[in-house]
Amino acid sequence: MRAIPGIALALVLASGALAKVPLRDVAEIDNSLMAVAIADEIRKTCDGISARMFRALGVLNALKNHARDLGYTDDEIEAYVTSKAEKARMRDKATAYLAERGVVADDKSQLCAFGREEIARGGPIGDLLR
Repeated sequence: MRAIPGIALALVLASGALAKVPLRDVAEIDNSLMAVAIADEIRKTCDGISARMFRALGVLNALKNHARDLGYTDDEIEAYVTSKAEKARMRDKATAYLAERGVVADDKSQLCAFGREEIARGGPIGDLLR
């Protein structure tokens, strides 16, 4: 009995035979990780602003679980979050994100004002801070 081509393709897709995109290209994960990184920098830089550590850990665990659900292994996830190249790329991405919002990342007063605004509006970054 010959396999129907559409069914064969579905079986190949379901088997995971096609390569996964790098985690950096999974926008939901990469953008959420950037929000955590920016919040972390704000809490380390700004007096009077602290982290909601349990919430941040919850976000990180949810991201890891989501990556696993997408088929990434713990080793692939660990390589993504510990890579020096990825950390540098994330730093550049966060700096660009802040610049788009009129914030110079190295300017403490601007960064702290941004952090307080994020907290007040309950944005993804502000939700990780208090």
